[in-house]
Amino acid sequence: MSNRDYYEILGIGRDADDGQIKVAFRKLARRYHPDVSKELNAEEKFKELNEAYGVLSDANKRREYNVNRAEGANVGNNGSGYSEG
Repeated sequence: MSNRDYYEILGIGRDADDGQIKVAFRKLARRYHPDVSKELNAEEKFKELNEAYGVLSDANKRREYNVNRAEGANVGNNGSGYSEG
């Protein structure tokens, strides 16, 4: 799991709606897709984008992530403030 803020990864504000999350993800996914991008760390960035989108696009996961980040929790010692499961 990424230690970076998922909102930062997608380049969106915390008040972004579902449509804004999807647009930001698609734009960045096209840019960093390993089959398209020539950047050295494209695959790593693409994985990070998918992780962020997976949490922020799901209302329940996003709510849990936001609560844990606000509390400064380090749930599951993954540094993201989000626990899968």
